[in-house]
Amino acid sequence: MPTTLTLENIPDAVYERLKSAAEMHRRSLNSEAIVCLEAVLMPTKMAPSERLARARELRAALSKQNFPADDIDASKREGRP
Repeated sequence: MPTTLTLENIPDAVYERLKSAAEMHRRSLNSEAIVCLEAVLMPTKMAPSERLARARELRAALSKQNFPADDIDASKREGRP
């Protein structure tokens, strides 16, 4: 079960770099922070089977609504030139 973490007193420069990285990677601040923490704290490569299991776990956590391909494509293009 995921745990919630609140960070306080983040230096402005760190926040701005995180925000810029999140925008560049098209992620939320939360997702970008998790990716950064994982890269530093868990730098070993993940086995393909582990990555697949993680993807299935994340997919199972989604609501059971349909995601039409056209909606997914439109979301991918949103905000792009």
